[in-house]
Formats: sequence, C-alpha cells, structure tokens
Amino acid sequence: MHQGLWALLQYRVAHAIYRSALPAVVKQPLLVLAVAWQKAVEVTTGISIKYRTRIGTGFYIGHFGSIFVGPDVVIGPMCNISQGVTIGVSGRGERRGYPTLGERVYVGANAIIAGRVTIGDGAVIGANSLVTQDVPPNAVVVGSPLKIISYKGSAAYLDPEAETGA
Repeated sequence: MHQGLWALLQYRVAHAIYRSALPAVVKQPLLVLAVAWQKAVEVTTGISIKYRTRIGTGFYIGHFGSIFVGPDVVIGPMCNISQGVTIGVSGRGERRGYPTLGERVYVGANAIIAGRVTIGDGAVIGANSLVTQDVPPNAVVVGSPLKIISYKGSAAYLDPEAETGA
C-alpha cells in the first residue's frame, strides 16, 4: 500500500476520534492510542499529519517521506503535496499561525509553507519555494523570495487530461 494512504488512513481515524462527541473518559484513551499509531506511521512512512489538522476530501500525497503538516493547518479539497513538504507554524505577532490552503492546490517537492498565510484556490507552489505570504488564486509561485510567474493555476498538475486536452 502507498505510504500516503497509510498516513491518511491514520489521520482520518484520529481526526474522527478528535471531532467525535464521545465522553472524555472514552475519547482521551482513544486519542492516546491514535497518537501512538500516528508515531508508528510517522516512523515507517516519514509522513506526519497531526490529528487536529483539517483536511478536505481528495487529499493526495504523491511520494514517500519527509512530510510534516502542523496541527492547526487547514487544507481544502483535492489538494496534492509532494515529498519533503512542510506546512506549519511560523511568524510573529499577527502573522504567527498556521497556513490555510484552498481547493485544488498543488505543492511541489521540498516546499515550505509557514505562518498565517492563505493559499488561494487552484494555486501552485513550486518546488523548493518558501511561502510566508498569501498566494492569490490560480497563481503559480516559485522561489525565495516568492515570485508569481503566471496565473495558469493547478489544472495541469492535478488533471492529466487538462494539459493534453484529452
């Protein structure tokens, strides 16, 4: 089975426990077990997704390893991340916090998205980019400092038929 599926399965179960209305006497031991399972999955897959993270449907992890998604990150539906990606807390004052990714966002290999930033629907974060500022919808961004190189969006990254017209 694909490592991303293991990590997502563990996340979905742990998140369901976290969001449940179970009595605390039942919920707390289940969360302890879920965190232990999360650590085992993290060690074997190199993927760490905290149970407090909010992830929409259709989330896809394309490759094995070195992926960290912080506890208060929000990821919209149909997003895709590659290996080496970190999505976590950073910043000071009002900018301190966790990222929010819109729908159909593609995040390239080894990219870092840090702080209270919003990534617009359909955006593409290029490989090895450092994102510490908001990204507009359908923007394709690269580098550090971040630079918008187009507004072609993520369709060609997420829909194989989009590029060929098939």
